[in-house]
Amino acid sequence: MIGVHRGGRHLPSIGRRHAGPRVHVHRVAGKGGGTGNVTARIRTFVVDTFLLGDDDGFDDGDSLIDSGIVDSTGVMEIVAFLEETYGIAIADDELVADNLDSIERLRKFVDGKLAA
Repeated sequence: MIGVHRGGRHLPSIGRRHAGPRVHVHRVAGKGGGTGNVTARIRTFVVDTFLLGDDDGFDDGDSLIDSGIVDSTGVMEIVAFLEETYGIAIADDELVADNLDSIERLRKFVDGKLAA
């Protein structure tokens, strides 16, 4: 497991692979729109950004890290996408696998942040 840095601060370990170079952050207009819409937007971002648009049919409950779809840098890209897309702030202590390690966990996390 490796840690990552955000704004000069070391973050908890959330991945197993060495962080690669940062790629673009995909922007999606609008916020909210229901659970299915949140799931679809997150999945589309993950597929477009990390699988180059090739959705291999992974399950929304599959671990993004254990399956090798994202590494710790990828998690930070997802965080930036969520903050930008949904207008939410994600605190350092929320950067844990329980919140960020699958499409389903990401959707639940976003739903909770939007409801707050």
